[in-house]
Amino acid sequence: MIAFNAKVISGYSMGNVVLGRNISEYIDEIYSRHRVELKEYSVPDGEVRSAYTLDSTMTIVVDSSGLIVSIGCNQSYKGRYKGCLYAGQSIRDIMGLTSRQRIFNGSLIIDDDFGFSFVIPSPYDEIADVIDHLPLDLILNEIYVADFSSWNPRSLHERKTKR
Repeated sequence: MIAFNAKVISGYSMGNVVLGRNISEYIDEIYSRHRVELKEYSVPDGEVRSAYTLDSTMTIVVDSSGLIVSIGCNQSYKGRYKGCLYAGQSIRDIMGLTSRQRIFNGSLIIDDDFGFSFVIPSPYDEIADVIDHLPLDLILNEIYVADFSSWNPRSLHERKTKR
């Protein structure tokens, strides 16, 4: 059952919804228990994605075949990642709870975990290259779980050396 207080598991799940599963596994529950807003959009490679936002709290993003590719939430979600990280925290709090913070594609990656990210709000998503460019009192109100491994510079290096 979808729960807005379930543990956030990097690269795997949020709200008891699991990455890589088909949205059809959840669709009855989604529409019978939640207020749903459905939006479609295209990503840069031209693929169409659908985003199901439940009760203005959690968003499940699926690809054109219905596979869940990312799950996000805002500060209304009560579950936590590693028991201490959640949407609605300040940069100061995040820095105090983690050992490494890096910015990729407008997102903050924590401790080189490329399965979990905080979304950096505008205008900082466009101007910040390192955490020191962000105000300590800036609140990050969105988090996502997905496979962000393609952003990992170590993976990029490994792919290049295998060619």
